[in-house]
Amino acid sequence: MKGKVAVIVGGASGFGYACAKIFAAEGAEIVIAGRRGALATETANEFNGLGVSWDVTDFEQGKRAQEEVMAKYGRIDAAINFAGYDDVRTIREITPDHLEPMVNVQFNGAIYFLRFMCNAMADSGGGSAILCSSLTAHNPNVGRVGYAGSKAGLEYVAKLAAVEYGHDQVRVNCIAPHVIETEMTSDIFKIPFAVETVRLQTPAKRMGHVDDVANCALYLASDESNYVNGETIRVDGGAHTQKLPSDIDYALLGLARPELAAGNPRAMVPKWYEDEIGNEERG
Repeated sequence: MKGKVAVIVGGASGFGYACAKIFAAEGAEIVIAGRRGALATETANEFNGLGVSWDVTDFEQGKRAQEEVMAKYGRIDAAINFAGYDDVRTIREITPDHLEPMVNVQFNGAIYFLRFMCNAMADSGGGSAILCSSLTAHNPNVGRVGYAGSKAGLEYVAKLAAVEYGHDQVRVNCIAPHVIETEMTSDIFKIPFAVETVRLQTPAKRMGHVDDVANCALYLASDESNYVNGETIRVDGGAHTQKLPSDIDYALLGLARPELAAGNPRAMVPKWYEDEIGNEERG
């Protein structure tokens, strides 16, 4: 990565900040982009890089961000989009106020990101664009139709972009992480009972770290992956071979680890199962 220009959207925290540290250690020129422009600049200064203001849902901001990076560096070699947020809502509850902003950030914004970054790479000799998907795009879970549905769509968009930009030597790939502690997931990690349930469903029997994602991104951004295109790499400790925890999984852990489960309503046997047992007994 020495001397390569890497644009990291969402680079001020979480996966993005981990990427910035690892990429900088490998000699890359770091550009931090985000909707909080002042924070992007402050973070970029840690790496003697460039900070740009970029809300991925804003087409004109994307155009200006591309122009700003190209004016300073003359090329873009790698670009990663970590812009996103989570908002749990079942299909029964969903409203336009929930769904439209979610899809606008997770899906539409990611396509705008590809447009500006891949076009710039195509004009400057090629490069690597990386999207952030999610394990929830592979392992269904209640309440994440907007989030996981958008992420699943992005994985197919990566294939389409790989075909469209391949002749320009621009590669497009996805990373699909498991639940890993970041600013976005911090509330989950305040509940040891929930974390332990997830850990037990992961073959590696540990939770991931932001550096696990950053190291995968480093591989995809580097020349070592120059024949990897249109792919999704799951960084999940093998969790895609299992399922995300169900109500029964939580209830079983509640029996096995009552000290973790104390006061957590998910540790109870779910009502639908109690009703099922009751119906069998009456039958």
